Amino acid sequence: MSKSKSFRVGKVLAYLRGRVWYLCYHEHGQRHRPRVGPNKETARQLAAQINGQLEIGAPAVLSFEPISIRDLREQWLQQHEQVLRSSLHTVARYRTATDHLLRYLEQNAVGRYASHFGVSHAEAFVRYLRSLVVAPNGHPHTAKRPLMDKGIKYVLETCRALFNYAAKRRHLPPYTENAFSTLEIERIPIQDARPIILFTSEQERSFLRACDDWQFPLFVTLMLTGLRPGELTHLLFPDDLDLEAGVVRIRNKPKLGWQVKTRNERDIPLVPILIEVLRYHLRGRNNGPVFRRRHFRGGAMKGQRAGQKELELELERRIQADQESRGRPLNSRERLRLARRLWREIGTVREDHVRLEFMRLTGQIGLPEYTAPKMLRHLFATALQEGRVDPLIRNELMGHAAAGARTSGHGLGMTAVYTHTRPETRRQQLEAALANCPAVVVAHEWRQGKK
Repeated sequence: MSKSKSFRVGKVLAYLRGRVWYLCYHEHGQRHRPRVGPNKETARQLAAQINGQLEIGAPAVLSFEPISIRDLREQWLQQHEQVLRSSLHTVARYRTATDHLLRYLEQNAVGRYASHFGVSHAEAFVRYLRSLVVAPNGHPHTAKRPLMDKGIKYVLETCRALFNYAAKRRHLPPYTENAFSTLEIERIPIQDARPIILFTSEQERSFLRACDDWQFPLFVTLMLTGLRPGELTHLLFPDDLDLEAGVVRIRNKPKLGWQVKTRNERDIPLVPILIEVLRYHLRGRNNGPVFRRRHFRGGAMKGQRAGQKELELELERRIQADQESRGRPLNSRERLRLARRLWREIGTVREDHVRLEFMRLTGQIGLPEYTAPKMLRHLFATALQEGRVDPLIRNELMGHAAAGARTSGHGLGMTAVYTHTRPETRRQQLEAALANCPAVVVAHEWRQGKK
């Protein structure tokens, strides 16, 4: 090769092919030939930098470790589960979202390595997503429909995060742009989002009056506290419900395999009529889940008190026994399976059962299009807004703002860090906002009928 068309800097050879300079060097027994560009001085500087890194054993600036997208996905999920400690529910959502990418790769014979996935592939992947028909909530017996815009954006955002992880771990060629970042995901419009529909005052009354004695305390609690269904089904008495103080405490229970969606714990005051309804609902019971399955006849852990500490000790005993029988430590999924079994044994209502009961009631009153009990949380938030409850208190009651957060979504900025709400202020504003709402009125009627 002509000297004018090549030069060497230590262990790195630079050569000109056509009008483009390339480098050639060996690292860990593998030959690398990265493309630099038309500028000879840039090639010389980069060759010197790589040579210095090779001399001290540091990874060369242009080196990367190729990895298949399937293996990359597993590493990324393990990172979230084992290092970042993301919830298993979150990890499951990431797995489901990236399953679409793996299926696309298999069906379209796209290169299996992350470094082979380019902008054209990302654009083709979007077209593939728009061609899919899926069952809502993954239920096999549900009529299929096209993947909605919000779902497509979530899949693309998850894949973008996956490839950002690849870049940080040097699994992509240096200076290579994330193929999903070029899509400008934030600019994709949401055109087919489901509208948020709320009960009218009359529909709210009809819904509650259609409830039987098992359904009424459950749904009126959702209406008057704004709890998420998962928070409601994991309430333990007396740890989370203090009827004397008139407050429900939403607490993370990591040792029992359950945590609040946002990890934000909070206390919610109970309006007086709801306290009366819950006293009647419990009928003197002093342990176990506040809301148990319909017709549940089991005791609390074979007659023991089923408070949070007792349940944690029982679960740890079961984990130890299972580990001894298997001869190895349990992974997080196996621990969660044991935790769910314990919750089931003490009578906990499943979240999907709350939804089924909600749909039965809406069907009875001629509103079959209302299928999500989360709507009751929207109803609660709307009542707070119409009652002119302070924005900071609304955030606290809904569990949206973490204590001490600098950016909590309500526009108060640093002021929110220095602002603290007294329990009596929170209670006064909540009771004033809910004083004349239909749920309170019907709750009084229901309680009078039980005397």
